[in-house]
Amino acid sequence: MKEVYITKISKFLPNRPISNDEMEEKLGVINGKSSKGRRIVLRNNQIKTRYYAIDDDGNITHNNAQLTKEAIANLCEGTLEPSEIELLSCGTSSPDQILPSHAAMVHGFLKNGNTEINSPSGACCSGMNALKFGYLSVKSEQTKNAVCTGSERTSSWMKSDTFEEELKYLETLEENPILAFNKDFLRWMLSDGAGAFLLENEPKGNQPLKIEWMEGYSYAHELEACMYAGADKLNNGFLKPWSEYPSDQWSKKSLFAMKQDVKLLGENILKKGVDSLKQALNKHNLKSSDIDYYLPHISSNFFKEKLYQEMVDQGTEIPWENWFMNLSKVGNVGAASIYIMLDELVASGKLKKGDKILLSVPESARFAYAYALLTVC
Repeated sequence: MKEVYITKISKFLPNRPISNDEMEEKLGVINGKSSKGRRIVLRNNQIKTRYYAIDDDGNITHNNAQLTKEAIANLCEGTLEPSEIELLSCGTSSPDQILPSHAAMVHGFLKNGNTEINSPSGACCSGMNALKFGYLSVKSEQTKNAVCTGSERTSSWMKSDTFEEELKYLETLEENPILAFNKDFLRWMLSDGAGAFLLENEPKGNQPLKIEWMEGYSYAHELEACMYAGADKLNNGFLKPWSEYPSDQWSKKSLFAMKQDVKLLGENILKKGVDSLKQALNKHNLKSSDIDYYLPHISSNFFKEKLYQEMVDQGTEIPWENWFMNLSKVGNVGAASIYIMLDELVASGKLKKGDKILLSVPESARFAYAYALLTVC
């Protein structure tokens, strides 16, 4: 089995950073009224700027596959020809269409010749699942290199016109035409961007990172869906898919909008996260004190203190000084967040040979968690 190294990292963040005060102008006002939940959500998540694939005239500038293609182009510049990519593994929560797959669309934009592709589905862990597929491919000598990506283009899902038909329908039923918080919440949480890793079987580059191991855990056998799109959640927790609704109900129920069960999120995301973290560390006989840099993908700074306290309570404390995050600057970019975070850490010049980096990614869709341990070479 070969060793596997991340030999280069890149990112692509579209257009210019968007401040909190500009968000509603970009995404649109719903039913002519500013969101009452926006300031509450922003105060809790403490995100200051984020990026949207929307220009200053309101035009969409990139789809998800194009964002990913740009990140890969940055990755290849001065390193390898796109035609030399042996495997393209692309994860996202927000593919541009149901079919073809996200990786197929990225490959179509790259036009880099024949190559193997892989498109893991899911939410934030899809980026890590893309990485694991590439890691296993290089490790087992199926390929000598792999390009793995995480990306999101959620801004178009969050635009006001996505929800207008639902509010008009509520008015005809003489109900209060206000967007439910489980939909409004995510409008102020998510942003656009893409990140890419080049994996190789030799430690090339200025400061390669050896992937020591990767682990994943799911709690779907215990917990119902928490974040979802393309379905409606019934009172018993069952997700009824869009395909079982008449087409005239798709817009009236905003079935394709992303939704979040905030109560379920708060009750479980941290406890299951630390439980899975302990399992990963114990499996590899790693102490939390051995970790030099802890990169947690968290959706909101609201969870930061609570996550630390949960670690303390479960005896798996990682000291504050070892945490590295960039949520406030780039926002929650879902499957791309961990790629963009690691890119910033590497570029910071802080790393030294032998440092241990733990990547930690939860997804609230149905509570899954993914981890990777890296060593600086």
